[in-house]
Amino acid sequence: MMKRTISGMIGAGSLAHNRRDFVAENVNPDRVQLNICYKNENLKEVYKELFDDAVERYNVGKRKDRQIANYYEKIRQSKQEKLFHEVIFQIGNREDMAVGTAEGGQAVKVLDEYVKNFQQRNPTLHVFSCYLHQDEATPHLHIDFVPFVTGSKRGMDTRVSLKAALDEQGFKGNSRGNTEWKQWVESEKMELEKVMERHGIQWLKKGTHEKHLSVLDFE
Repeated sequence: MMKRTISGMIGAGSLAHNRRDFVAENVNPDRVQLNICYKNENLKEVYKELFDDAVERYNVGKRKDRQIANYYEKIRQSKQEKLFHEVIFQIGNREDMAVGTAEGGQAVKVLDEYVKNFQQRNPTLHVFSCYLHQDEATPHLHIDFVPFVTGSKRGMDTRVSLKAALDEQGFKGNSRGNTEWKQWVESEKMELEKVMERHGIQWLKKGTHEKHLSVLDFE
């Protein structure tokens, strides 16, 4: 059975790069049409859809200076939370799963099958942008999402919170080395492993200390 590594890392969250509004140096323009777009929603519209009602409920009876005028802007300027988060998943590397090879084609099939159930599996992470790139060295997925929690007793009853969103899904961080994010990524890798095995590929685990690659090295 073929053995391949799984990489899961935090992405830079460059939506324009993911959409190919511009073509970076590491992109082959002749292959751009091979990319798959699963989701491309407007982030500001997503914020309205997810949080407008909660903002309205929160503002009732509050002094003007305590009201939230624009939740998108509030989070954009926040030091605690980010507007959205990005995770990148890849199987193998440019040596053993290169775009244009039979193995690279298999990687595309696996990633395509894996991502189809991502939203269903992660109900508190609203995916608004999702692309499978085949115009760089190795096929890989960019998944961008807004983490949110409902029924909150603090602040707005529906609000942005990565920690609370992952906690809601059963991931409870207990140390710097074992955060909610780390547990969640590991869980998603296990989901990816299941799909790989259906395609005759085994997960090659290379020790516990994974190298933290920059996005460009990674891609």
